[in-house]
Amino acid sequence: MEHRRHAMEEHDEDKESAPTTAEPRNAFLEEKAFKSRTVLLFGDISDRSAADVIRRLVALDADSNMPIDMLVSSPGGHLESGDAIHDILRFITAPVNMIGTGWVGSAATHMYLAVPKERRFCTPNTRFLIHQPSGGAGGQATDIAIHAKEIIKARERVAAVIARETGKPLDTVLQDIERDRWMSPEEAIDYGLVGRIVQSKTDVHK
Repeated sequence: MEHRRHAMEEHDEDKESAPTTAEPRNAFLEEKAFKSRTVLLFGDISDRSAADVIRRLVALDADSNMPIDMLVSSPGGHLESGDAIHDILRFITAPVNMIGTGWVGSAATHMYLAVPKERRFCTPNTRFLIHQPSGGAGGQATDIAIHAKEIIKARERVAAVIARETGKPLDTVLQDIERDRWMSPEEAIDYGLVGRIVQSKTDVHK
């Protein structure tokens, strides 16, 4: 029995030390994405996802000045995390082709607008959402008042970016983001968010 138990323990240790099939698979996919100069952002924007995206953008920028393709499907998330990606997209030297798919909303739309209009693409079934920042605050009345002022500042900043990148008057944008405003690809083109709808990768690199 002792010998049998010892053999089982060794087998368990081997299982723990052996790499899973997912690990080499993920490494392979990461390498393929890097070689194709593609960055993916799917899901909520958070400090963690922003750090991951920025690390890839900076690495690809250091590797070459060739264009980077960035695929985005995100409902938004933490505004300041979106700000960080937005600013780095404008900071790096390599041009970025921003490709929306699925849906691009809130902080993700803010990030999407970091690149020139001629490099803003979307797939045929993408939906876009613009609205003002929101958030809740508790605690003392003074802290709530401070938070409210910061929300107003963030709203004005987001509206200014949308106005700058779409050509819409600031007053119009401020009115439009009072409530959720959803747009189809065609509506997003008319609004100035999107440059072109694409069906395939070759359409991006024409």
